[in-house]
Amino acid sequence: MAGLRDCLPCLMVRIRSLLFWSLVYCYCGLCASIYLLKLLWSIGKGPAQTFRRVAREHPPACLNDPSLGTHCYVRIKDSGLRFHYVAAGERGKPLMLLLHGFPEFWYSWRHQLREFKSEYRVVALDLRGYGETDAPIHRENYKLDCLITDIKDILDSLGYSKCVLIGHDWGGMIAWLIAICYPEMVMKLIVINFPHPNVFTEYILRHPAQLFKSSYYYFFQIPWFPEFMFSINDFKALKHLFTSHSTGIGRKRCRLTTEDLEAYIYVFSQPGALSGPINHYRNIFSCLPLRHHMVTIPTLLLWGEKDAFMEVEMAEVTKIYVKNYFRLTILSEASHWLQQEQPDIVNKLIWTFLKEEKRKKD
Repeated sequence: MAGLRDCLPCLMVRIRSLLFWSLVYCYCGLCASIYLLKLLWSIGKGPAQTFRRVAREHPPACLNDPSLGTHCYVRIKDSGLRFHYVAAGERGKPLMLLLHGFPEFWYSWRHQLREFKSEYRVVALDLRGYGETDAPIHRENYKLDCLITDIKDILDSLGYSKCVLIGHDWGGMIAWLIAICYPEMVMKLIVINFPHPNVFTEYILRHPAQLFKSSYYYFFQIPWFPEFMFSINDFKALKHLFTSHSTGIGRKRCRLTTEDLEAYIYVFSQPGALSGPINHYRNIFSCLPLRHHMVTIPTLLLWGEKDAFMEVEMAEVTKIYVKNYFRLTILSEASHWLQQEQPDIVNKLIWTFLKEEKRKKD
């Protein structure tokens, strides 16, 4: 009996692991079937339109707007990868590092590059595999450990030991992990529309609504098919994410301009440009949940209440994982693309958080 009791915890862990991976693969199959039906429907309606793709050889002018900053590159010694970033503000000022989500790139921070350069060296990074940053071929090169090390190495290469770290969506996930693993590197943490990673993994298993909203996580586990689905109909799926009534930016005066939208399509229509970003998701189920999960630095969490991909309840639960000053601000009628949709409000909230903490120290 004593031996059975000793084996029981190990057995329960294995059973839970089996159930978890069964859920993952079953849902992957379901998502693939749904998207295959969508593809067949599209081909049936118009095969020529389905496979139409406009050649985009030159970037839109907005990507070279000098008011946004300077395009720079840094090569990391250990990994050998070259990272692209846009920097605004004087060298030597405190560093503000911006990490974008999916399917975004440095340009999603255009409003923040202009806003915070007066007091910070603002760096908007293209994450590994995105935009002009190098994209390793193998999915193993996109494990969370690699992504965390990238940020640490970039900080070192830029000549900084600390930064104000801001992340949105998947960039928010990485920002949380940096704050957990390397708290000495982060002066302030600001996350937009992504909960603490432990909250996300626990919540998704208990709430079918969030499981449905995160279906793309499962769909992305399939090789090459997600990339293909994004590219059909001249990247209609990409346009839909930013412009549709269900998932897009809701406020009329803040919607992406034709040139903004073309910038996104230009970047992701380049050969192989979708594989790197989607590979980020192809390792996530083997990396979570976390062993060490407490955040010990001042944290601001901003959330769009109308986020089509994340349940707002996760934002409330996140506070139990922050053992320091924590502020949560939920913006009603705001979507997932918060820093692009409501830049004035977001910038003001960030300024308030940064200055409030500074006054407390003084």
